[in-house]
Parts: sequence; structure tokens; C-alpha cells
Amino acid sequence: MINTDKNHKHTYDAQGRMTCCTQEEKIYTQAGAKELVNEKHQHDHSDDDGHDHSHSESSPIQLFLPSIISLVLLLVAIAFDNWLPQQWFTGWVRIIWYVVAYAPVGFPVLTDAVKSIRKGEIFSEFFLMGIATIGAFTIGEYPEGVAVMLFYAVGEVFQTMAVSRAKANIKSLLDQRPDEVTVLRNNQPETVKAETVNIGEIIQLKPGEKLGLDGELLSETASFNTAALTGESKPDTKAKGETVLAGMINLNTVAQVQVTTAYTDSKLSKILELVQNATSQKAPTELFIRKFAKIYTPIVVFLAIAICLVPYFFVADYEFKDWLYRALVFLVISCPCALVISIPLGYFGGIGAASRNGILFKGSNFLDALSNIQNVVMDKTGTMTEGVFKVQEVVFDKAFNQDEILQLVNVLESHSTHPVATAIHEYVGKPDNKIRLENTEEIAGHGLKSTVNGKDLLVGNFKLMNKFGIQYDLDPNSIVYTTIAVAYDNKFVGYITIADSIKEDAQETINLLHKLNVKATMLSGDKSTVVKYVAEQLGIDNAFGDLLPEDKVNRVKEIKAKGESVAFVGDGVNDAPVVALSDVGIAMGGLGSDATIETADVVIQDDKPSKIPVAINIGKQTKKIVWQNITLAFVVKGIVLVLGAGGLATMWEAVFADVGVALLAILNAVRIQRMKF
Repeated sequence: MINTDKNHKHTYDAQGRMTCCTQEEKIYTQAGAKELVNEKHQHDHSDDDGHDHSHSESSPIQLFLPSIISLVLLLVAIAFDNWLPQQWFTGWVRIIWYVVAYAPVGFPVLTDAVKSIRKGEIFSEFFLMGIATIGAFTIGEYPEGVAVMLFYAVGEVFQTMAVSRAKANIKSLLDQRPDEVTVLRNNQPETVKAETVNIGEIIQLKPGEKLGLDGELLSETASFNTAALTGESKPDTKAKGETVLAGMINLNTVAQVQVTTAYTDSKLSKILELVQNATSQKAPTELFIRKFAKIYTPIVVFLAIAICLVPYFFVADYEFKDWLYRALVFLVISCPCALVISIPLGYFGGIGAASRNGILFKGSNFLDALSNIQNVVMDKTGTMTEGVFKVQEVVFDKAFNQDEILQLVNVLESHSTHPVATAIHEYVGKPDNKIRLENTEEIAGHGLKSTVNGKDLLVGNFKLMNKFGIQYDLDPNSIVYTTIAVAYDNKFVGYITIADSIKEDAQETINLLHKLNVKATMLSGDKSTVVKYVAEQLGIDNAFGDLLPEDKVNRVKEIKAKGESVAFVGDGVNDAPVVALSDVGIAMGGLGSDATIETADVVIQDDKPSKIPVAINIGKQTKKIVWQNITLAFVVKGIVLVLGAGGLATMWEAVFADVGVALLAILNAVRIQRMKF
């Protein structure tokens, strides 16, 4: 949980742990991408709130130093007590020695407990550990009191290291955005801060340098490494006039780029903002654990008091010291840190693993939701196909001048951003600016309508022809390819066929979805013959074509009515109603649209559909690990709690039930970061 309160100051103790906040807040504040941004731009490791982040740069030796000091003093004391007895090591000297051994690891925890109490959070884990260890000192169990706090401190250090590893996956994104760029001013190269560069200025990019802002390539050609943004290892060659993005690395010759977007509005900045906010949306499991801990902790405190005092009324040989010891053991065992550490860490690890694979989740709640998906509903164009259309044939009535009609169609299609329009432009050439269109409008799910020289021009699908009563003497279903029908002056002119190619990993995508027991459904506005052809080629379970936006909504409603959870994969903009209706909205090609990043729940940074089953698998593995940790914590703690209350478990078993289980849970949680998907 990232705390944005400017008046709320956090401090860090010698182990690098945040004080005066809950375990979950520590994880999210240490791992939050907002603080990562601040760390990158603050060389003194302090952000604008005055938060000290120097601990993130600490070496393992520095993190473990307080624990090492405490361990050495504890081992020497135990040796003096048992194997090398010293006459001077008695009374107050012995007590002071153990207090000194306790101080490096215990003082920060006691300080946290006091600050938590001041905030009104009395029953924190710091409070539990504090009263348990102080209680051990009170009844003369000094070695055990020091040992409990020592193991707790070691667990905290491992937590810090695990969080740092999870954080590193996302922090690598920040390293793709350089602080400085070389700008040409008065034809002279000048190195300046990237955030000071204005739109329209020209950046000179040497081979091996990273681009700092989005822009348009001015050089004839240039090859870029886009792996940081798309996960694609192959070089991407751009031509003059094409868009290049912040984070891309120039590979060969010196290139010039004209800035088109402000530093803070670049695609990479949008992605960083998405990751920054990812931790604010928590999975239901996390929310449950937070509520559970608030109820559970005070209950175990009162149960510990009962274990200490109630037996006085029922046990004949009641010994206060023995029952106090049992109560203290009970408190140590019952500390819920294994849950409140490992669960958010597991989800954050899942988000980090996904980002390493070029998949961005807007919150851990979507990891959970995607793990339960039963049906992936996908668009066709740009999702399972390349979205790069080429004109196959032009079939016009001989009564019309083909070149003239094509020029009219070309000018009208310049009002559309659909890939079909691009195909027509490539086929016909540059639109004729002398042609004047009037009353141009786009009819959703049908096509374009305009007026030229007082005559109506219709370009779209055959539903558009039907809508305006245009007569034609052919069966549209007999044409396999995507068809663009044309009518001029209320007469059917003919049609243009457009073909799109299936993506190379589309088949793999469907196979992997079926292995995960997930159905695949294709919904498209393209003609049914094309949609069914693609579906048959790939083995998609259900496919529907000739759909308007509202038809897609109805189809998704039908699937949900069967009780199936649905993920919709598309562009996230044109299909906004379907995205809103689905359980999880997945955007393909997140770098292509700002609106996509804002609309979808999950953004796949490249156009590879094979990342869809990868995202689902990461969700499933994350949820599996989280529930493994929950089960481990409850089972072990339950067993040792019963043994502790019955006097059969000592403080050492309590340490294992608390710190040992927490360490195992942390190690299990970080496994997600090492998995290959």
C-alpha cells in the first residue's frame, strides 16, 4: 500500500524495515513503483516526502549486521551458561549481557510497537513480539527471549531481500528511460535533461543509446532494440516518418528523431504509471487477510491472557510462571506475519513475473480473476491475425471508371484509422487532395458514407448496402476474403477484397489455452466466412462474424449466462462495452494506444497472442502459491498452538511456527519470480 500522505513520515531501522506501519504497508511501500521513480531521480536516496530509501542500496552484510551482533553475543552467553561457566557471569552482569544482545534486534521492533500504538494500531505483530520477548525476560528465560527476536529479525531481512528481488523486475523498466538526451539546437548537439525537451525538437541518437522520448524518425531508416518495451528480441527496423518510442535502443547508425510527446506523456511513462498503481488494487485474498489479521490478533492476545490466568481457577498445582510461559509461547506462535508478508509478496511477485514477460497487470485482483477464466473471447483483426491487410482483387462494374472510383474510395478511407483503409492507401496511392467530400460520417459496424459532387458514396460491408437499399446481384457469403462493398449515386459499383494473414503464434495460443482447459471464442465484425475460416484453421471452439458492437455485447452476455467467466481480448477502445462487461479485459499491442492502457485490466506489450495463456498461467501459479502459504501457515500454527497451550511446545517450537513458517512462505512466494512461462 503506497502512502501518499505528505504529512506521514516513514523511517527505516537498521535492518532496512519500515517502521510505524503494518507488514502489508511495508511490502507495498518498499515495492511501489512510485517510490522507484523517486529513487531513480533522487541521488541522495530521499524522495520529496523526505522518505529515506538508502536501505534499498544496503548490502546483505549491512542488512544482517544487527542480527550477526546479536547472534554472537547470544552464543557467547549460552556458552558461559552451559559449557564455559564464568564466576562473573551472574546476576546483573548476566542480565545486562542478554539485554545488550537483545537490543540490536529488539529495540527497532519495540520502537515500531510504540509508534503503532500511537497510531491506534495496538495489536500489531510488533506488539506481540514485544510482549512475548519482554515476558520471557520477566520470567528469567533470557536466551529464549533474545532468540525469538533474533530469528524474527532474520526473517525481516529475508523479507526485505525478497521484496527487493520482486521490485527489481519492475525497476528494470525505469532503466529504459534515460535522464539525459542529446538535442540539436542551432545545428549543434547539446546534452540536456530529458524532461526539459520540448515537442518539435530534434534528438540525435547514437548507436547503443536509448531514446528518451516518443517521436517520429527523421532519418531514412534505423534499427532499434525494442526488447525492453515489447519483449521482442528481434531488431525492429523503422523507416522515415514512423513512430519510435522511449526506451528503444538505436542499433546501427546515428539517427535523428523529432519529439512528438512530452516526457511525462510517453508510452513508457504510461506503462510506469500503470505499474505504479498496480499495488493499489488488491486481490480478494489479500483483502480477506487484512480483515482477518485485524480480528485475529486481538483475539489471540485475549486467549493468551486467558491461558495465563484462567487455569488458576481449575488447576490444583497452578504455577503462574509456567502458565505465563505457555501464554508467551502462544503469542509468538500466533503472530500472523507469515500471512501478511507472504501473500502480498506472492501477488507482487506475480505482477513482477508478468512484467518480465511483457504483460502488465493493473492489480493483483486481476491475477486472481484471470486464474479463474473459463472462456477467452477474442477479436480477430490485430489479435489472432496480423492486422496488415493487402488488396487481393478489385471487381467493379464496367459501367464505372475503376480508377476514378478507387480515388474516391481512397479519399473517403482517409477518414478511417482501420487497417483496411491502410491497405487501400497502399494499393491506390496518396489520396487526391482535390477531391472534396461533404457530410462524411462513419456508421458503426457498417462503414463510411459521404457526398461527392452531390452524389452519395458508400464504402463498407454489405450490411451498409442493405441499410441504404442498394441492390446487388451476388451472394456475399460466396466470397471468402474480407470484402469492401462500394456504391456510388445509389448504384452498386462492386467490391474490393482484402486479405489478412494469421499470426505465427496464433495456433500455439489456442493449443495452450486448451491445455489450460480454457475455451476460445472469436467475435468479429468481419464477414462470417472469413471468421469461420480463421477459426477452423486454428481450432477455435466458437466463432461469430458480421457482428456489430452491440452484437458482441450480447454474445458475451450469453456466455456469462452459462456461468462461465470471460476474458475479452481486443483493442480496448472500439470494444469498450465488451471490455466493461467481461471479467478481465486484455489489450493487445498496448504500445499502440494510450486509451488501450487506460481501458484494459491487463496490457500485453507486444502483439503476441501467445502471451494470453502465459498471463493466465501466471495468474494460476500465483494463486496456487498464495494458497499454499495460507495452508502452510494455518496448519503449522494450528498444531503448535494446541501444543503450546498444553505446555508441550517450548519457545523454540514457537519460533519455528512463527519465523520458520514465515521464511518458508517467503521462499515459496519468490518462486513465482524464478518460474519460466
